[in-house]
Amino acid sequence: MATSKTTNTYNRQNWEDADFPILCQTCLGDNPYIRMTKEKYGKECKICSRPFTVFRWCPGARMRFKKTEVCQTCSKLKNVCQTCLLDLEYGLPIQVRDAALKMKDDIPKSDVNKEYYIQNMEKELSKSDAGALIGNKINEPNELLMRLARTAPYYKRNRPHVCSFWVKGECRRGEECPYRHEKPTDPDDPLADQNIKDRYYGINDPVADKLLKRAAAMPALPPPEDRTITTLYIGNIGTLTEQDLRDHFYQYGEIRSLSIVPKQQCAFVQYTTRAAAETAAEKTFNKLILGGRRLTIKWGRSQGRIGTGIVNPNAEVYEPVPGLPGALPELSNNFFNLEPGHIPLPNMPPPPSLLVPPMFPPPPMPPFFFNPPQLPTFAPAEVATRTMQPATSAVTSVNEASASSTKPTVHYPSQDPSRLGATQLHADCQE
Repeated sequence: MATSKTTNTYNRQNWEDADFPILCQTCLGDNPYIRMTKEKYGKECKICSRPFTVFRWCPGARMRFKKTEVCQTCSKLKNVCQTCLLDLEYGLPIQVRDAALKMKDDIPKSDVNKEYYIQNMEKELSKSDAGALIGNKINEPNELLMRLARTAPYYKRNRPHVCSFWVKGECRRGEECPYRHEKPTDPDDPLADQNIKDRYYGINDPVADKLLKRAAAMPALPPPEDRTITTLYIGNIGTLTEQDLRDHFYQYGEIRSLSIVPKQQCAFVQYTTRAAAETAAEKTFNKLILGGRRLTIKWGRSQGRIGTGIVNPNAEVYEPVPGLPGALPELSNNFFNLEPGHIPLPNMPPPPSLLVPPMFPPPPMPPFFFNPPQLPTFAPAEVATRTMQPATSAVTSVNEASASSTKPTVHYPSQDPSRLGATQLHADCQE
């Protein structure tokens, strides 16, 4: 039953009286000098229905006034803000936090059991810290919470509501209107219907469902099928030393070797067991920051398969065709990044496709400059003998005819054997 301040005075000694609210940085605002009003037993808590001290303030300029919605006891039980009911440590809904930490809600829902439970918890809270009832799980680092955590305040959440008169076209305040003149959100959108009790108990929270779907769609680093791979590739190490990497990665298992490539700003960590490598990859992928740099984590490749590829055992093997040329060896100094078929061998001429034709033909040779024509010349004695020689017999003419038939044809004067002394030598030998 409700324990209102005006209708019922039962168990009034358990009503809450506080001096300062429990708020997150977003709800408190960016202004360090705010004016806050305090109303003792101003409203009932929307969870336990007990009257509590209500605080009201404006988080900043052009923002709407905000007030506390739940009492401090309910806030301490869940470690949430009294206004937005989000976790104080990560800024996430309670449903997301409980799903990541695998926590169960033990707060009863009925009025009598809830009132009895709240009274007992308030007594324990007076003896211990605020987060002692939740346990140390909230302070433990969690992969999902670290991915989804809101590290910076989101002051856009404090904006005023949409002006309903402006939506109808009847707002006459203009710029003086304290509400937003914007198009409202779709009423069919699940985020438009949020219940404060569903958020507190972590049931059917549309914001939590959206965050959980986003977490499921985040990239992961699956381990390779080859169980012999125990090496992790660490990129973007910057100026990190070998000792810095060893101190961090040694906590996941025994390290067999650690090598750094300064030129590529990367390192390779090899573990002794596959389980240690999988643990290190799971704990460090996409969330490891050392020396102010986010490191890139990937799985290494098998040393036995680098450069050879994975061979399919079921693939058919064909015999090589005889007579076909083999693959040409490649040059190591391929400075121009030519294709494999266009790289000439060192001891072979380039292919015709790479030969560049001359741009201009060779100049013509000038006439009679290097090789002037040689005209035939005859000696005076030879001319005299030819003119004064009488006619001979028929036998002599036949011999001369046979000799002239065997004599080779002379095309140029330089090829005449008589000019070289061959005829004179033959006549001397006959004598």
